[in-house]
Amino acid sequence: MRIDYDISTVAPYINWDYFYYAWGMHNKPEAEKLALRQEAVTMLRNLEERYHTYALFMLADCHSEGDDIVLDGSKSVSDGINDVVPDGGFRFPMLRQQVAGSEHLSLSDFVHPQHDRIGIFCTTADLGLETDFSHDEYQRMMAQLLADRLAEATAELMHEAVRKTYWGYAPDEQLTMQQLHAEQFVGIRPAVGYPSLPDTSMNFLIDQLLDLSQVGVRLTESGAMKPHASVSGFMIAHPRARYFAIGKIGADQLGDYARRRGLPVEVMRRFLAANL
Repeated sequence: MRIDYDISTVAPYINWDYFYYAWGMHNKPEAEKLALRQEAVTMLRNLEERYHTYALFMLADCHSEGDDIVLDGSKSVSDGINDVVPDGGFRFPMLRQQVAGSEHLSLSDFVHPQHDRIGIFCTTADLGLETDFSHDEYQRMMAQLLADRLAEATAELMHEAVRKTYWGYAPDEQLTMQQLHAEQFVGIRPAVGYPSLPDTSMNFLIDQLLDLSQVGVRLTESGAMKPHASVSGFMIAHPRARYFAIGKIGADQLGDYARRRGLPVEVMRRFLAANL
C-alpha cells in the first residue's frame, strides 16, 4: 500500500532532538535551538505543496523458521490491501548475536514459529529536497536535514496508522508525541542498516516485494537508498520485542547467513564488514 503525505501532516511527528544533533546544537542554549527550529518551521511552510513524503508498506502472514522470517505464500496481506506474497513464500534471513555475554537475540525470535504477521515498509521524501537547493549552502543543508527528519517522521506516522488501523493490533493506543518518540508503543520498527538489522543488502529483498520505485527510491550497489532521506525495515508486533545490536559475528555465522541468503560468502562479507 502506498500513502502520499503533505508536509504539514508529517511535520508534527518530527523528532527535533535529532535535528539539533545533526546541526551539532544539542548542547546549545534553548534559545539558540528555538531560533533554529523557527527557521526550520518557516522553511517547512515554504516547502508545502511543492514537496511530499511517501510511505510504502505491506502486511504479510508469516512464521519464523530458525533464524529466518518466512512470509507465507499466496496469501493476501491485509483487508483492503491488494499486495500478495509470491507463490512459495518469501524468506528474510536474519542475523543472531554471537558476542559473549549477549542474549544471542535475533529478530526472528519475536515472530511465532507457526503463525504470525509482519509489516515491511519504506518511507521517503521527494528527491528535490536534496537537489533543489544547491545554490545556497545553508538552504541546502537545512533542506537535507529536514528531509531526513521528514522521512523518519513519515515512518512514525505510518507505523502509528498501521498499529491502530491497518493491522489494528493496538486500536485504542493514545500516545503523546513524546511517548511516540520514546517508542512506548507495542512492538518495534527495526530499520535496515541499524544495529539489529545491519545488512543493507536486505533492501534488495524489500524492493522485490514493495517495488521501491513506486515512491521514487532506487538502490545503489551497496543497497543504500536514494534519496538519502529514506527509511526501510520491518514492523513487528510482539509485546516483548525490543531493539538490540547484532555486534560482531564469526565466520560460522557469516557462512550460514550467506547460504541462507543464497549469495557467495565474499559478497556477504562486503555487506557485513563492520560486523566481522
